[in-house]
Amino acid sequence: MLLKVENLCKDFPVEFSIFGKPKKFLKAVQEVSFEIEKGSVFSIVGESGSGKSTIARILSGIYSASSGKIIYENKVFEKNMKSSDIQMVFQDPDSSLDPRKTVSFIVEEGLRIHKILSKKERKRLVLDTVKSVGLTEDVLKKYPHQLSGGQKQRVAIARALILKPKVLILDEPTSALDVSVQAQILNLLIELKEKYELTYILITHDLKIVNHLSDQTMVMYLGQIMEIGKTEYVIQDPLHPYTKGLLESVPKIGTQNLANFSIKGEIPSPLNQPKGCVFKTRCPLAFEKCFESPKLTEIGDRKIRCHLYEKEV
Repeated sequence: MLLKVENLCKDFPVEFSIFGKPKKFLKAVQEVSFEIEKGSVFSIVGESGSGKSTIARILSGIYSASSGKIIYENKVFEKNMKSSDIQMVFQDPDSSLDPRKTVSFIVEEGLRIHKILSKKERKRLVLDTVKSVGLTEDVLKKYPHQLSGGQKQRVAIARALILKPKVLILDEPTSALDVSVQAQILNLLIELKEKYELTYILITHDLKIVNHLSDQTMVMYLGQIMEIGKTEYVIQDPLHPYTKGLLESVPKIGTQNLANFSIKGEIPSPLNQPKGCVFKTRCPLAFEKCFESPKLTEIGDRKIRCHLYEKEV
């Protein structure tokens, strides 16, 4: 097991007393646990506000966890994850790349911060890495605004690869790109995974990509796991009403008729979550027991958070 997460929680203070002490919290991630095998693709899916990107930022060390622990290569990290082995490719390269710096500076920055290699060796490695993502030497002197969207994302990928990570977190890696460029970036990511023996954590709302790339899938809603298991089960044979609703919005997924599971309305505010099952206000199968909080229940080769399946335990 390469990476294991146990009971991960993240609360953001949103209201303070007159003495500056937090008195109200936004519960972004609630007791999330999962395991990732080396060389696999682990996908986290759900609507905006489900906690996907918060988990990504905790694993990459940007955020500290409120509680829980992360076990990476048998080393335990509590609250703060610190490892250059885990790097992140952000959703929007326009906001993640410094517009005042050249591509060469941006890609090399990680090496300078960690004081790796000599200046000459760093320059050589930067060129090799840029070429490995399908860019030519002439881009090194350019600034982000001089590049196309696809080129910017390749620079972002090169920046993440420069430290030779074992795990790459991909936060919506194609959502900011034109459709014609999305396939190119996905093919590149597949090639890089094999070439560098990488493990991917894919954060996305695009279930077509998940079905094509992932080994395991975790479905999130308001900071909680709704369903988790092998992708072939979760995506091709969903059990949770929320998973079914997500798939119903994707045209031509499988052969199942999921029309009765259309998700209506908007995801509630994390500051005002429904009591009991957090999905009950939008669930077409909600019943009286849903006013109680369901537990994450193991059903065969997956886990489900739904009262409908508790009787099968």
